[in-house]
Amino acid sequence: MNRFDMRKDAMEKENSSVVEQVEVGFGEQERAKTQKITSSFSITKRNGNVAPLDVLRMRRSILWASLDGQDTVDIDAIVDEALKNSFNGISKSELEDAFILAASAFIERDPAYSKVSARLLRKKLFKQVTGRSITRCNVEKTYRQAFIDNICEGIEKELFDKQLLDFDLERLAEVLEPERDELFEYMGIKTLYSRYFVKHEDRRLELPQAFWMRVAMGISYNEPDKNEAAIKFYHQYSQLRFVSSTPTLLHSGLARPQLSSCFLNTVSDDLKHIFKCIGDNAQLSKWSGGLATDWSNIRATGSWVKSIKTESQGVIPYLKIANDTTAAINRSGKRRSAAVVYLETWHFDIEDFLDLRRNTGDERRRTHDINTANWIPDLFMKRVMEDGDWTLMSPEEAPELHHLYGKAFEEKYKEYEEKVRKGELKLHKIIKAKALWRKMLTRLFETGHPWFTFKDVCNVRSPQDHVGIVHSSNLCTEITLNTSAEETAVCNLASVNLGWHVVDGKLDEEQLVQTIHTGIRMLDNVIDINFYPTKEAETSNLRHRPIGMGIMGLQDALYKLDIPFDSPKALEFIDSVMEKISYHAILASSELAKEKGAYSSFKGSKWDRDIFPVDTIDLLEKERGMKIECDRISRLDWTPVREHVKKYGMRNSNTMAIAPTATIANISGCFPCIEPIYKNLYVKANMSGEFTVVNKYLIEDLKARDLWNDEMLDQLKYYDGSVQMIERVPQDLKDKYKEAFELDPIWMLKLTAARGKWIDQSQSHNVFMRGVSGKLLNDIYMTAWKLGLKTLYYLRTLGASQIEKSTLDAKKFGYTQKREYKSIGSEPNGVTDNKTMPISDDIV
Repeated sequence: MNRFDMRKDAMEKENSSVVEQVEVGFGEQERAKTQKITSSFSITKRNGNVAPLDVLRMRRSILWASLDGQDTVDIDAIVDEALKNSFNGISKSELEDAFILAASAFIERDPAYSKVSARLLRKKLFKQVTGRSITRCNVEKTYRQAFIDNICEGIEKELFDKQLLDFDLERLAEVLEPERDELFEYMGIKTLYSRYFVKHEDRRLELPQAFWMRVAMGISYNEPDKNEAAIKFYHQYSQLRFVSSTPTLLHSGLARPQLSSCFLNTVSDDLKHIFKCIGDNAQLSKWSGGLATDWSNIRATGSWVKSIKTESQGVIPYLKIANDTTAAINRSGKRRSAAVVYLETWHFDIEDFLDLRRNTGDERRRTHDINTANWIPDLFMKRVMEDGDWTLMSPEEAPELHHLYGKAFEEKYKEYEEKVRKGELKLHKIIKAKALWRKMLTRLFETGHPWFTFKDVCNVRSPQDHVGIVHSSNLCTEITLNTSAEETAVCNLASVNLGWHVVDGKLDEEQLVQTIHTGIRMLDNVIDINFYPTKEAETSNLRHRPIGMGIMGLQDALYKLDIPFDSPKALEFIDSVMEKISYHAILASSELAKEKGAYSSFKGSKWDRDIFPVDTIDLLEKERGMKIECDRISRLDWTPVREHVKKYGMRNSNTMAIAPTATIANISGCFPCIEPIYKNLYVKANMSGEFTVVNKYLIEDLKARDLWNDEMLDQLKYYDGSVQMIERVPQDLKDKYKEAFELDPIWMLKLTAARGKWIDQSQSHNVFMRGVSGKLLNDIYMTAWKLGLKTLYYLRTLGASQIEKSTLDAKKFGYTQKREYKSIGSEPNGVTDNKTMPISDDIV
């Protein structure tokens, strides 16, 4: 009997014994207290009737939700907390919310409270979806019938795609496994409840397993046996071992299935095309896409416009328009719009571009709602190292530069520098490369922007070098696809939950291979089923068929393997597991090519030339003329994969990209993408609410050594989640549970380089740096380039003081706590703003 059935039987068959358990130890004082509460509170039922508040029933409900954790869950504490947030005449729904919030308030004490909160929310959801109580019905029968009924209702209300009726709904209903709802932590189910479950007039139409099945059905339309495919995809999703990106989860199976994550386009130096792209971006954003736009073709400030005989105002005013367009649109009514703009480092307007996110200066030349990224050629980095000059130019006078890379770029750039010396270019500026580099780092430290992305690496290592140029990365800097006026690149993303694949202290390689092969098929299906808001996006995606399989839960995997993040074992594991993922992702795409045919632009690609991602490190080294500090160690025999690709080709031009996975990691209950834990204890805020995040692995290890108690919790709070200063914590646990800011950022770059050699796109790598050392900041970003990294994402920093702990005993801990560093902002997914903390004067 599974856990779900056991919990159901506990309520249906032993209800009287549950009541006895609730009343055990309930003395006269407690009874008098309960009677007083009952007489002073009333509850408004859903039908409008008013009745006394039944505290005993409240206790029964919490007991039901905590059957698996009765030893650690304090039912009375939850009741007391819920009553503090209640009032006379409270509605049934509000009372349910009070229960849920009360239980979630104790998550810091023990992860068991997360399960209690999740179950209480699922109980509320079950009633809303089915009209019945989860404790008073045949749950499985009701669950399955609700799936069928609500699919039909959703189609009737024009929410779901009519194609869902082509499936055998009764067969699919029988496949649902309601007990898998138990896999969700509170933050996961709350995120789904708030933002993902389809609803009509505030009534949800989906239970969690019905949601997974609907998404699976929505990407199975083009399968020969769509029922069998949906079942296979459902099991992948519902076990949380592989999860698609948010747009796919939101829109799969809906009337307008926009399933892609991000769109990348490039703007031509033409007024019509400028505003066409702004209009296209509005449409792409409306349908939930993240945006990345390359603006490097636009002529600079002061350049001549022949048609109207006047000087151009440059690229900045257009970026302000792009910013306001982004701010005006809400993606699918679920999320704020998100966009990034790219500019190449030799562009004459680059210095103004660096200032776009500053909080001072002319607001007409500031873009607070849009992200910025610097598209950096290798030649600039070499000039910084040589302390050489750097010449800024305008694209209409140097039109080839943006479309060249590597040695070809260097040669053409030097030709234009010679023209500058001869006075043949009207608009130019010669500055010291180090001075511009310093400004780039300073603005990054102050505002978190522009991000650093490296043009030549992205192009030299691109599989599609034969049919175009990579002009930028995407919103989260993990995509490296070609763009042009005719093609808007599209990224279709999903992630393998790596932590799920570690079982009993070892990697389940057989299951990992199965997950990868199924996942590649799921991602490829997205391309054909997808709704494309623009013709350019459809043209590009159908021609090249790029997908991006990534990973999440790396930190979970390392915890389960008992490997510290900054150990040689971590490097070895990361290198080997990424090779396995690369091996089977490429093989799976080639197997699809055998079944369905290769993508149309395959001929002439690096794949066609037997050049795989790991081979491109040598190409980069040759093109750059400098050693790339990254080993080429391989543990697998790649011959079968190479022979398969040679014979059948590839179904997808690109197969791998590691996205941030912030939201889908929340849903899956794992740590995001490739990142170490942000803090062992903190409060996370997003559109779904505020959540206490506590490191369950740390608590488990502390419990195993009889070290977890209220005093340990208070010390953990005092040290902002860090265990490094807590004397009672053994050294091996201090090593294992280092937080992001306690790890060497240079070491983290080396781990990314080890992954990167196997990946045909890029990774969303956040830099975590504590302190204000300009030298360290310089070393981090220079090292990233030397290691051959393609892109970097946010810079996150720590300040120099500690927040007051108002919930701790001041007599014990003192009123003013001091620690070496403090987090700027309470949420790891936010942008760091260090405007009050100047960087030290030692960058270069």
